[in-house]
Amino acid sequence: MTRKIGYAAGAFDLFHVGHLNILKHAKSQCDYLIAGVVSDEMLQLTKGVTPVIPLAERLEIVSHISYVDEARAEVLPDKLDTWRDIGFNVFFKGDDWRGTDRGIRLEREFAAVGVEVVYFPYTMHTSSTQLRRALDALTAKVESVVEAQA
Repeated sequence: MTRKIGYAAGAFDLFHVGHLNILKHAKSQCDYLIAGVVSDEMLQLTKGVTPVIPLAERLEIVSHISYVDEARAEVLPDKLDTWRDIGFNVFFKGDDWRGTDRGIRLEREFAAVGVEVVYFPYTMHTSSTQLRRALDALTAKVESVVEAQA
């Protein structure tokens, strides 16, 4: 029987229960789970986002999650290049990619090399984007109070 090596990539910035859920579900469907923690540069390139938590700290957090066997910095923009570097045979992703152009392309490219793509439910009530917005709003409020007092 082939050992299932899973790969779950994410920013894992402002770590929350949605991140934990993906890692937990992924581990339940593979023998060995590698978490790809997207580098600061790749986040800026692909999403135009600067993470709140630096890569070294995000790697430290994710590597200590019990479901994760190995945490690696994801530094390549192409998931196939990451696959060539690591050699996983199952790729886990949130279902917000399902049916999108990126998701369909990913499925096609991975199918050609024998990698299964498995989607998990996206945690709608918690997201890093929502947390980032809340932090931005709080920061703006604090700054306006400080300016008013000056």
